[in-house]
Amino acid sequence: MPIDPSLLAELEARREKALNGGGADKIAQRREKGLMTARDRLDAFFDDGTFIEFGMHAQHACHAFGMEKREMPADGVVTGIGYVAGRPVAAYAHDFTVGGGALGRIHARKVCTLMDYAMKAGIPIVGVNDSGGARIQEGVDSLSGYGQIFFRNVAASGLVPQIAIIAGPCAGGAAYSPALMDFLIMVRNESTNMFICGPQVIKAATGEDAKLEQFATADAHASVSGNIHLIARDDAHAVALAQKLLSYLPLNNLDDPPHQPTEALSLDPIEKINEIIPSDPKMPFEVRDVINEVVDKNSFFEIMASFAPNLVVGFARIDGIVVGVVANQPKVKAGCLDIDASDKGARFVRTCNAYGIPLLTFVDVPGYMPGLAQERGGIIRHGAKMLFAYSAATVPKITVIMRKAYGGAYLAMCSSDLGADLVYAWPTAEIAVMGAEGAVKVIFGKQLKEEKDPQKKLAELIQEYREEFASPYQAAKNALITDVINPANTRGVVSLGLRTLLSKRETRPPKKHGNIPL
Repeated sequence: MPIDPSLLAELEARREKALNGGGADKIAQRREKGLMTARDRLDAFFDDGTFIEFGMHAQHACHAFGMEKREMPADGVVTGIGYVAGRPVAAYAHDFTVGGGALGRIHARKVCTLMDYAMKAGIPIVGVNDSGGARIQEGVDSLSGYGQIFFRNVAASGLVPQIAIIAGPCAGGAAYSPALMDFLIMVRNESTNMFICGPQVIKAATGEDAKLEQFATADAHASVSGNIHLIARDDAHAVALAQKLLSYLPLNNLDDPPHQPTEALSLDPIEKINEIIPSDPKMPFEVRDVINEVVDKNSFFEIMASFAPNLVVGFARIDGIVVGVVANQPKVKAGCLDIDASDKGARFVRTCNAYGIPLLTFVDVPGYMPGLAQERGGIIRHGAKMLFAYSAATVPKITVIMRKAYGGAYLAMCSSDLGADLVYAWPTAEIAVMGAEGAVKVIFGKQLKEEKDPQKKLAELIQEYREEFASPYQAAKNALITDVINPANTRGVVSLGLRTLLSKRETRPPKKHGNIPL
């Protein structure tokens, strides 16, 4: 006997109701505003025909405050698995058309079930946040649901990549799940804000008049607080950014990054690099120009570009091999490491190490940023994060010293003493405890006061100091660097080094984890 047609008809009717979410009118209103629905976002994210939904027929479990008469298709969240560029990914998206996407007990259970599945399967997790927050009618069950999700965010951290897309409101406790993930992408529009306390609460608690654009928008988070990593123009762009991020990340911590090694290595000199570096060591230059010459064409994908711009970080490929790039930016604060740059760099280094991505570091750093605000703000503690992150990293580490590499900041930018596998210096490199001018004034201050022409003598001593103590050949003589190379050959030597280091295995003494200075 064939299956009863009425059963199939009921199934299709139920599926249709779930697929319509909060109803055709609400869906139409969103699309008129240029916003995608939860299902639109997942349809755009996954390869065609690969999405398998979890919990389509779920309903809320609240039977008070009139909720017992209310239906909430899929309980306000769409969850499931599929393929992105042929690789498996788990994803969920809050459905704002259903009760504002607010989180209740069943809603949270769906998200937790998906996260558990992703951790067991070893596949990335992507969450699209567009929610009014906790479902007030469910009281403590909603808070419990958030706690269960946070617990899984932490369990998944360093195990599988986690990407959050902030595509709508994300307020209060809801903001902490994205904050616990590896990367945050935020859509720039009027309805998308992320904050713990809104303007009214801030006013009531502190008396301050705070506008959302000061602390809750994509631009505020990207440039001031550093809470997000990428800004998207709209929903479609956010989806595309998430897809691109995944193209550089492994499925899990035991998988290799998605390298696409070329058959041949690019060993021909790139003379343009020699033209980028100014002859005057005090003259700034754009470090992205160097990065783009060394890595594969159009492969550099910068992360957190607006936050702490004195340090540039991002992903790239060199002859098809995925790398994480960290570089001082001489155009901003002379490339100094300050509090924010240290936080940014340490976080990126630790993310690369967690997922087995080799690190390539370009150095032009005059030191840690001086100043009362930096000292009072904890530059010692924050600056130590860079030392900790590089020292703890066991992935392949290659360092290129372009120009200045002074003091503790030289060490913090992945020196050989912090475990760099290969350290190359250009002839323009200056490796020293401090800059020649400052060092000479400290060492020869008394002598200079007795000179008839102190400026002439100062210039002579500076030149002598550079040749004797700041020259890359001094470091090479003491076996602190691998080699001094022609800048034009940088791509070739780095590419060759990467290939030889892909089989690197380094173990550390057993322990729960190190205690990074937070």
